[in-house]
Amino acid sequence: MTAKRTPVIEGLFTETVDGARLLGSRCVTCEVPYFPKSPLCHNPDCTESKMEDASFGPHGTIWSSSVQNYPPPPPARYDEPYEPYALGVVDLSDGLRVVGRMAVQDPKSVKVGGKVELVIEPLCAEEDGTQVTTWMFRPI
Repeated sequence: MTAKRTPVIEGLFTETVDGARLLGSRCVTCEVPYFPKSPLCHNPDCTESKMEDASFGPHGTIWSSSVQNYPPPPPARYDEPYEPYALGVVDLSDGLRVVGRMAVQDPKSVKVGGKVELVIEPLCAEEDGTQVTTWMFRPI
């Protein structure tokens, strides 16, 4: 039996046959990407704030990384006992730079410049066994 899955926050990501995607927006005028969605363009050089829905991913390059060695404050969610994990700042191929958890066993294994793919993975479990999912990056 497959465990029930629910996103950590509705509307942030989706899974398609072509892979996972982050759901955001992009200004049609200046092409600046936003995640999550933004109703307005915040680029001070933009001449007209004209937004449209956009999706981002699934491939990117690690720009920077760090290890989360201590439990983050609420509303962050995780299973007990807390296990340190890697965070990556990833430049997605379609122009968005985003922070995400890395789907790796060894948090110190993440290498700047490494290629990654966006995946939807379990973050933690609810008391009823439902898997709470979020976006992560897996090295490729």
